Amino acid sequence: MAAALRGTFSVLTKGLGSPWLPLCSRSLSVCPALLSPTPTSVEAPPARADSLFKVTMIPGDGVGPELMSAVKEVFKAGDVPVEFEEFHLSEVQNMASEEKLEEVLGSMRNNRVAIKGKIHTPMEYKGELASYEMRLRRKLDLFANVVHVNSLPGYNTRHNNLDLVIIREQTEGEYSSLEHESAKGVIECLKIITREKSRRIAKFAFDYATKKGRSKVTAVHKANIMKLGDGLFLQSCAEVAELYPKIKYDTMIIDNCCMQLVQNPYQFDVLVMPNLYGNIIDNLAAGLVGGAGVVPGESYSAEYAVFEPGARHPFAQAVGRNIANPTAMLLSAANMLRHLNLEYHSHVVTEAVKRVIKLGKVRTRDLGGYCTTGDFVCSVIDSLHPPHLR
Repeated sequence: MAAALRGTFSVLTKGLGSPWLPLCSRSLSVCPALLSPTPTSVEAPPARADSLFKVTMIPGDGVGPELMSAVKEVFKAGDVPVEFEEFHLSEVQNMASEEKLEEVLGSMRNNRVAIKGKIHTPMEYKGELASYEMRLRRKLDLFANVVHVNSLPGYNTRHNNLDLVIIREQTEGEYSSLEHESAKGVIECLKIITREKSRRIAKFAFDYATKKGRSKVTAVHKANIMKLGDGLFLQSCAEVAELYPKIKYDTMIIDNCCMQLVQNPYQFDVLVMPNLYGNIIDNLAAGLVGGAGVVPGESYSAEYAVFEPGARHPFAQAVGRNIANPTAMLLSAANMLRHLNLEYHSHVVTEAVKRVIKLGKVRTRDLGGYCTTGDFVCSVIDSLHPPHLR
């Protein structure tokens, strides 16, 4: 098995040149090759005849539609060659059905790239355990969620100059939606951990670290208590780590990891973990650099890429108040442009957002300012082509 895996890695790394798309199109497509010797290649997202890229847009709930409007305004001002196919999918606004879900999936399969907001999952049981959010991930096999936690220049927090990556397996674990009432007042909830998916996400994390020039991968777990489930995840990570001798590998229990992130986050580089732990750590780490409104995220399968804020919150209490911070969504959109090989436009949007925050004159309330969403978007548009570059 070790020899076969080394062969897979040599195929994977051969000829990688440009930033993230080649890693996505080759590395992710061969992740299943941990169990299958024949990797398949994935082509770049299709371009229209008029040179526009078609992207599926799902605004989601809460302030999602407002944030998507910000993306569309910035893209229009920056003359970004992207055309959106917009779908409103919501469980709380009665805009969700099997037909609607299939329509959205059809668009995502055709375009292979999507940008989305948070689809709120109601806590009430309505006869279907799996939320629409989870069903989208499973049907597209979006197994890897990546959240890059990076301090914003010009915005000071307790810990500055942070730069760490959280990689989360998001198709199984505690979110397997396998619950039942075994006896009156007794609920059993199954946590599913498989060797195949654990090795796949571990390989994704080490491939990511290799491609991005990072030096360490930390596997986060609770194997001291869940000796079989988390033990299997930990064993799978250790087996894959042996194939990457240049990447330092260590492990940390989830509760200690939370404390260490708050006390000394600089010790971390790339963290890989099962589903629920990733959800918790994503939000904790976002709080270290400014909150849910500033951290971008993305999810990958062998064929598809979905870009969304790293800390998934609908922020329903802010709907219609024009106070939401569009930074996370704009940075996610910029990462999407990089995935589409639109490097210039990605750089322009990213730098415009960072320039506005660094200047500090226009900040939303979550960053200690008094400006509106509209004010921030207008400032970003003005910064797309600053005077000295015009």
